[in-house]
Amino acid sequence: MPLKASQLKVGDVHTARLVDDLTRTQIVQYAGASGDYNPLHTDEIFTTKVAGYPSVFAHGMLTMGMTGKMLTDYVGDARLTKYGVRFTSQVFPGDTLDATATVKSVENGVAEFDVKTVNQNGVEVLSGYAAARVDP
Repeated sequence: MPLKASQLKVGDVHTARLVDDLTRTQIVQYAGASGDYNPLHTDEIFTTKVAGYPSVFAHGMLTMGMTGKMLTDYVGDARLTKYGVRFTSQVFPGDTLDATATVKSVENGVAEFDVKTVNQNGVEVLSGYAAARVDP
């Protein structure tokens, strides 16, 4: 059942765990699904020895997709009208991610949200916005 405007007020926060202990396998599976085989996401030796990162890291779009699922689980399928993000930190294997959607406004059948995803250390890895159609 879709979220209703009458259920929302400015400042309400919805939180969900996106992933607990992200695995390298999940990252590689996303590479296969997306066709993005950038070695920063799949090749440990390249990532550490050539690029200088501590480990391979997840695709930003994987984090965006998991956060988007949190939103659609909250507002209902086919309700999002806008969704945009900025990637603020890498997501590494072993990370646990939690996302929040905070209600900014509810007007004329549209709810607007600030969106944030953080890792297990409280480091923000994604920030953004969303809007969704809501029933009265």
